Amino acid sequence: LQLVESGGGTVPPGGSLRLSCVMSGFTFSNRAIGWFRQAPGKEREAVACTPSGGGSAAYADSVKGRFTISREDAKNTAWLQMDSLKPEDTAVYFCAAAIRRWFAMPTLDSGDYDFWGQGTQVTVAS
Repeated sequence: LQLVESGGGTVPPGGSLRLSCVMSGFTFSNRAIGWFRQAPGKEREAVACTPSGGGSAAYADSVKGRFTISREDAKNTAWLQMDSLKPEDTAVYFCAAAIRRWFAMPTLDSGDYDFWGQGTQVTVAS
């Protein structure tokens, strides 16, 4: 089982990035998928998630209206579209999958996810 994130980079404030998360070695469908981030010196925090069966997403207050999570199970891929980026969005971004349990509702609790990617760096700076 492998989760691989990509799409990170450096953008100026107000810019956009689209992160991808590809799962291999396991069935992507019916897995809750979450995006999390960790900035230097700070704890990991939730960004966005979708429940096991797809459907309504949940977002951290800090990214609502700016970030959009999506997924296409046939491609074993999830995305995080990030618009209107701010310097405080700078962090390593991780995608995670809930493998052992099924979540009917989106969960932003990192403890509910049991498989993680290696992360991709996002830097927002002038």
